Amino acid sequence: MHTEKTTTTTHPMPDLPDSSLAAVRHEYGPPAGIEIAPQPVPTPGQGQVLLQVHAGGLDRGAWHLMAGEPFAVRLAGYGLRRPKQPRLGMDVAGTVIALGEGVDTFAVGDEVFGIADGSWAEHAVADAARLALRPANVSPVEAAVSAISGITALQALVDVARVEAGQRVLVVGASGGVGSFAVQLAVALGAEVDGVASGAKADLVRALGASHTYDYATDDPYDGTQRYDVILDTGGRNPVRTLRRALTDRGTLVIIGGEDGGSITGGVGRQLRAAMLSPFVRHRLTTFISAEAKGHIATLAAFLEDGSVVPAVGASYPLAEVRTAIEDLLAGRARGKSAILVAPSEGEAMPWTRS
Repeated sequence: MHTEKTTTTTHPMPDLPDSSLAAVRHEYGPPAGIEIAPQPVPTPGQGQVLLQVHAGGLDRGAWHLMAGEPFAVRLAGYGLRRPKQPRLGMDVAGTVIALGEGVDTFAVGDEVFGIADGSWAEHAVADAARLALRPANVSPVEAAVSAISGITALQALVDVARVEAGQRVLVVGASGGVGSFAVQLAVALGAEVDGVASGAKADLVRALGASHTYDYATDDPYDGTQRYDVILDTGGRNPVRTLRRALTDRGTLVIIGGEDGGSITGGVGRQLRAAMLSPFVRHRLTTFISAEAKGHIATLAAFLEDGSVVPAVGASYPLAEVRTAIEDLLAGRARGKSAILVAPSEGEAMPWTRS
């Protein structure tokens, strides 16, 4: 009997330093517990690549993992008493410098972006399936803030809300990480888009393509005078009954994340209530868990490459100032999405500007 042999692609490992700098925390808690310390350079496993990191992105998801709040984060497998993964950061842009076994989609030297465990570091390992080639017209910093927020907005609009050209869309939290991508993607899909944000960030939301902006502190976009086919709520503070007043008769509400919902479940309670109510009303009241898949990242890369989506990069911080970056985010000072810059090795060019 003939048995066909299977082969696994193997790659030689380059000479690497024993350690490099990374942002770490060994206990859950506030930003003060973060250290920038030497860590062993990780080795890529099956289906993984090793990156020399140029920049990473910061959003509230990264803060939740750092703080271990709400407690549901810990129950999701990140560690009950202390974090299983001490390295921080998820969004990433960098250069492939080593390939793990079985990787044939990338080559050493490729410029990529996507999601990596511990991206606020000089080196990080990422699953090849969670990366895509960085478009030449997108800088490393722009790419670094794109993956998680961009694919979350993309899935919310396309997979969940099924937005069509000519529909009216309201994005709540339009100046934030997910919101800034959602405004641009909805416009690219042919929708008429309005946004809700603070008055100080109205100029940013208009620049993203919103036809009208509401100041959440002084305006009431849910009084029923304007109706929307789709509402994307990334703010996490509005009761479902309030949001429904601004929906058309068959409109769709998509709740993305949640804040200020308590230390145990965060904003999940509101999402569960919306899902339970949905079968009994004319509106579609939905939520979802973002999937980190290469197909979504590749689709996002196409929007970035054709220029219909330009990442709204807010402030950029060097790796040593990660704590300040998180404090600014929590204080509401962030516009768009913040970037964590990782300095290149001595003698290499700074890659922070557009190509």
